[in-house]
Amino acid sequence: MSIEHTRNFSIIAHIDHGKTTLSDRLLEFTETVSERESEDQLLDAMDLEKERGITIKSHPVTMFYKAKDGETYKFNFIDTPGHVDFSYEVSRSLAACEGAILIVDAAQGVEAQTMANVNLAMDQELEIVPVMNKIDLPAADVDACRAQLEELLAIPGEEAVPASAKAGIGIEEILEAIVERVPPPTDNEDGLFRASVFDSIYDTYRGVISYVRVFSGLIKKGDRIKLFATEKTYEVKETGVFSPKMTKTADLSAGDVGYIIANMKSSSEVKIGDTITNSTHPCPEALPGYQEIQPLVFSGIYPIDTSDYEALKVAMGKLQINDAAFSFSPESSAALGFGFRCGFLGLLHMEIIQERLRREFNMDVISTLPSVIYELTLTNGDEKIVDNPSFMPDAQSIQEVREPMVKIYVMVPSEYIGEVMQLLMEKRGELQNTETIDSTRVLLTGIVPLAEILIDFNDRLKSGTRGYGSMDYEHCGYRAAKMVKMDMMISGDPVEAFATIIHRDKAEAQGRNLAKRLKDVIPQQMFVVAIQAAVGGKIVARETISAMRKNVTAKCYGGDISRKRKLLEKQKEGKKKMKAIGKVNIPQDAFIKVLKTGD
Repeated sequence: MSIEHTRNFSIIAHIDHGKTTLSDRLLEFTETVSERESEDQLLDAMDLEKERGITIKSHPVTMFYKAKDGETYKFNFIDTPGHVDFSYEVSRSLAACEGAILIVDAAQGVEAQTMANVNLAMDQELEIVPVMNKIDLPAADVDACRAQLEELLAIPGEEAVPASAKAGIGIEEILEAIVERVPPPTDNEDGLFRASVFDSIYDTYRGVISYVRVFSGLIKKGDRIKLFATEKTYEVKETGVFSPKMTKTADLSAGDVGYIIANMKSSSEVKIGDTITNSTHPCPEALPGYQEIQPLVFSGIYPIDTSDYEALKVAMGKLQINDAAFSFSPESSAALGFGFRCGFLGLLHMEIIQERLRREFNMDVISTLPSVIYELTLTNGDEKIVDNPSFMPDAQSIQEVREPMVKIYVMVPSEYIGEVMQLLMEKRGELQNTETIDSTRVLLTGIVPLAEILIDFNDRLKSGTRGYGSMDYEHCGYRAAKMVKMDMMISGDPVEAFATIIHRDKAEAQGRNLAKRLKDVIPQQMFVVAIQAAVGGKIVARETISAMRKNVTAKCYGGDISRKRKLLEKQKEGKKKMKAIGKVNIPQDAFIKVLKTGD
């Protein structure tokens, strides 16, 4: 099929605005899947995606559509995630397209993440086709949504296609709009092979399968290819497209979206966003847009059974092929044994990775409390980066600590402004701007430390706004703060697994909370056990576990009181001696219980 009859597009939207449902309708309307094979959330391959109702991975599919002008067009469509934690995944998918369908829920209007994803599409200079979804709902307000598109996103409201993916309304109009508005791909005059890797998966029998968008030239089985990031060469074993399952083809040419199987065996050999070219006649430079992804959140992941360490290492390597934003390196802990320090783009990303390790690889894992990267200036003038409380130097040698900040966009109904402002203040944030969107909603912009939004910010926002609030954030540099390392000490010995980096003003409350949880899970000893939270040399919180005590006076039947006192004094001396030489053994499940409870 000629390149003029090809259209490459993706769908962008806020979570739960009907993106996956519209994908299903497009597949049914173009008869890409038969009625027998059809199912809800067809492109969501993981059980996790279907259970949570969110898209985690990009899913490409090739469809053929006979337009009203009598011509048949080839649509290469990439279904993208909507959550902020997967924004790199979205940006790579958008780089493989010439257009994007923007879905806006007619009942909810433009949300925070809608704006973020539109900005990504505009950065790539894509043609945007707005779709007003869920127009059949009683609460739908199409006119207000058109006004929001114009005011917030500078997209003409009359261009929006009214539709209902669930009811199948407006599907043909959307397909016609793609034909008319999305430009066809262009081929490079030099004819050299160029393809961008926007995703990859690992297959036990065939190795790494690279999902590619071909920008120019042609590739077929037997050709030798080269990757720019690693400069390694491979022989192509198979090429194909997604319809929606993998379907082998003779070749892939300019404008195509498909897959390439070469003899790649490990995760380090292919990088998401990298350029593939022909090793015999290579193109002079890589396609723009490739970047190493910088994780924002770090956490330790350890196998509950230490014998599973090697299996966990292999599982993480396979996951990394499929998720370029996930990084890991080995580390060990006195309490938890050997494990890995892992980097994530956010808390949902961390949660999804842990769940995938449990489900796809049957790994039983425990994770430490999440932390972020801090920049330190030491008193001797040296600069240091710390992502793990264990590596935090003594307070005396630190001149300044800088913590990562994020610019946060919160969209809420106007009656909940008070709750959101209170939440921002509680999280050490500052409100920068309040913008009225329409008669019912406002957009609040603020600066908040990344560490503060990690744990429960989104949950608190949802509960405080009855589920109507939405948020998005972007990294905006570092700022000096009074951050300190808080140690948890059991009978005077610091336990590294519970150490955290925390703001000085919040150390006391956090220390008291952690000490209370530890008191519940550490078993009683034969002597009194002190659980203390310490910042530097100062104890900020304490809980005490009383000793197990044998009733030594039970054998005394009457007689002088001094006899009982003598036995109690002897017991007291024994306890004192035991405390001096005794050591508290914290069972593994105590660590698991405390760390799993989170904050």
